[in-house]
Amino acid sequence: MIGQLTGKPHIDISDNAIIDVQGVGYEVRITPSTKSQLSQTNQCQLFIHTHVRDDAIELYGFLTKKELELFKLLIGVSGIGPKTGIKIVDFGVAGITNAVVNADVSFFSQIPKVGKKSAQKIIIELKSKLGSLEELDLTADNTETNDMIQTLMSMGFSRQDVVSTFKRIPENLQTIEEKIRFALKEMGR
Repeated sequence: MIGQLTGKPHIDISDNAIIDVQGVGYEVRITPSTKSQLSQTNQCQLFIHTHVRDDAIELYGFLTKKELELFKLLIGVSGIGPKTGIKIVDFGVAGITNAVVNADVSFFSQIPKVGKKSAQKIIIELKSKLGSLEELDLTADNTETNDMIQTLMSMGFSRQDVVSTFKRIPENLQTIEEKIRFALKEMGR
């Protein structure tokens, strides 16, 4: 199986790119947002999912490992194939995570070939799995939030309680102290 490709991208008019790796061209299915980013560079690295069917082997490429992990979770949902999965990933990891956490069926229903029932399945099946993917996107590259979570955990709170409380912090709270005070009130101390 192919896990990663690094090479020169050649963009065609479909949702595919040819990645030239030392003279060998790999056809990779990509999202439109990935396509626009690749068109501005002459060297790229894609994380690859190799999908094997009876009649074809298809490569699906992603700019980040988080996108790839999310894609794998999506195609694990009954009724969601790789072509639909890659369309969903194009909406962004943060947007998808937010839609799952908030059970936003309409977010997924706007995607072609995803009806209300499929959207509900995605939400139900991914709700528990997304926490392990990126702690509901709270700690992904945010050291301030990570410091606050560590502070509250050192006071005896569980990571799960702290993370769920931080999702409810109002946006008007600016300082770390205000946010920790709010979290302590919410968690009963």
